[in-house]
Amino acid sequence: MKNIKTFLILALALLITTLVRMQASSQTIKLNTKAEVVQASEVEWGPLNPARGDQSPKAATLWGDRTDSGPSGFLVQFVNGFSSPPHIHNVTYRGVVISGLIHNDDPGAENMWLPAGSFWTQPAGEVHITSADDNSNLAYIEIEEGPYLVLPSEKAFDNGERPVNVDKSNLVWLDASNIAWIDQTEVTGSADGPKVAFLWGNPQDDQLNGTFVKLPDGFSGEIHSHGSTFRAVLIQGQLNHYLLNEKNLKTLKPGSYFGSSGETVHQAFCQTGEECIIYVRGKGTFDVLPR
Repeated sequence: MKNIKTFLILALALLITTLVRMQASSQTIKLNTKAEVVQASEVEWGPLNPARGDQSPKAATLWGDRTDSGPSGFLVQFVNGFSSPPHIHNVTYRGVVISGLIHNDDPGAENMWLPAGSFWTQPAGEVHITSADDNSNLAYIEIEEGPYLVLPSEKAFDNGERPVNVDKSNLVWLDASNIAWIDQTEVTGSADGPKVAFLWGNPQDDQLNGTFVKLPDGFSGEIHSHGSTFRAVLIQGQLNHYLLNEKNLKTLKPGSYFGSSGETVHQAFCQTGEECIIYVRGKGTFDVLPR
């Protein structure tokens, strides 16, 4: 009888261990299948506005499909000296300058060049022009509902929104350790710690929002995403990235993208001689945890 009890106890322990391992394996697979990484060097370029042919800026998809319904994010590349004719868009878009100088304003406005790390929004229906001044222009654009269309200024309308231009010098960077919804238990508030700059929306209560995250040179740690949507685009620096429980390390350069849905852990290393700035678009909150 004693041997039977011992056997049953050992069998139960083995069963529990197996179930725990199966659950952990299932979670790992679930994490890995929910996440994606797109390196800037992998994207496929095509015309942003096919109607303009060779005069059109180039565009490359990072996530979603700008020609279909639903949200999407894509890169746009301008040639030096590019200046569009006055036009409108059927949808509102947000933009982040990754490199070069970009001007986006009313047709009669003086040039106000936005450098890399700046942010702007363009409301649907409002007449504007977009110009570029530099040989290495690159921007990230996102929309909440497609398709993304370029229309003549004669079709202008007022949807109640107003444009926003935020030069990088006007950003307000906050110590991430002081943000209530970011778990920074390992950060003591050092001036060299991670920082955030709020751009739009509300990061709490699973609401859609946009935020800049600045990781200091030498940062080694994790970004935990908790909301239903997490999309990140590298704006500055070089980031080594891989997912928790994976060893598929990828070196991301500006214009690269990584995203996920639900609980996901992104391993991030910024150790290339300059700060890394990431634009994060998501629903809900995320944590930045240095090692």
